[in-house]
Amino acid sequence: MVSSSHEALHRIFQEDPGLFARAVKGLGITFAGPLTGAPLPTDLTENRPVDRRLDTLLRMDAEDGESFLLAVESQGKPDPDKPASWAYYLSHLHAKYGLPPVLLVVCADRRTASWAARHADIGPPQWPSLTVRPLVLGPDSLPVIDSPDEAARDIPLTVLSAALHRRDPDAGAILKALATALNDLSADDENTASIFIELTEQGLGKTPAADLWRHIMAADLSFFQSQTAQSLRAEGRAEGREEGRAAGLAEAVLRLLERRGVVVSEEVRARIVGCSDLETLDVWFTRAVTAESAAELFTPGEG
Repeated sequence: MVSSSHEALHRIFQEDPGLFARAVKGLGITFAGPLTGAPLPTDLTENRPVDRRLDTLLRMDAEDGESFLLAVESQGKPDPDKPASWAYYLSHLHAKYGLPPVLLVVCADRRTASWAARHADIGPPQWPSLTVRPLVLGPDSLPVIDSPDEAARDIPLTVLSAALHRRDPDAGAILKALATALNDLSADDENTASIFIELTEQGLGKTPAADLWRHIMAADLSFFQSQTAQSLRAEGRAEGREEGRAAGLAEAVLRLLERRGVVVSEEVRARIVGCSDLETLDVWFTRAVTAESAAELFTPGEG
């Protein structure tokens, strides 16, 4: 099953195809820009029961007239069968479209990035007929972007930086810089900001950085309409259809406090669970977005 973090590491290139050229500069590879990308079908299945699918496939067109195919693979762990699949992808794409293909492998951990960067020779050692040479982006090949100004200059690159450095000590600084940049962007283009908010959350996977990101999103009222806050509210209302709307919304309040690290006493828990008034629960949910203590749900502004 494809994980959401897997999805984010290649989908970010669909949102901004030009990110490819900017990201691989750190590898010493230069592609003429500006680049535009058009999505192509990722299904490489033949007329026999062999299902082969890329993660993302783009036709990249540069201003100088150069065109090539960009195949993006999000790789979560070393897989000895992958080089053969990649060789098939590249050969098939070259034959089908008549354009030179480039394989970009995006890895969120160093061990996988190191493995993926090895050149794979296909053929006898005396004369390999084919060599697979992927470009690999991992934590060591993409810079840490921890300045709000720098993040604002290239939000997609910062989202990718956050995803690839999600297990590093620098993750928090990247996320804070990104949040500031997205806050400014949301004032002009809320839809685009929401896309990158969601991609960031997906790209962080199940890591402490993901919990920090949810906390940052919840703590800033300008992001109250973000996917994170809305999904929590929706979860509560969905549960409410089965168990009573008030019970579902009460659970959403408790879940939000828990995700933000706010301590909830048994007395407070009982008060929230025991409330059956939807308007009151909705007010408590809104206050839970910024509350530093559970008591602030009931007496906001006091210690």
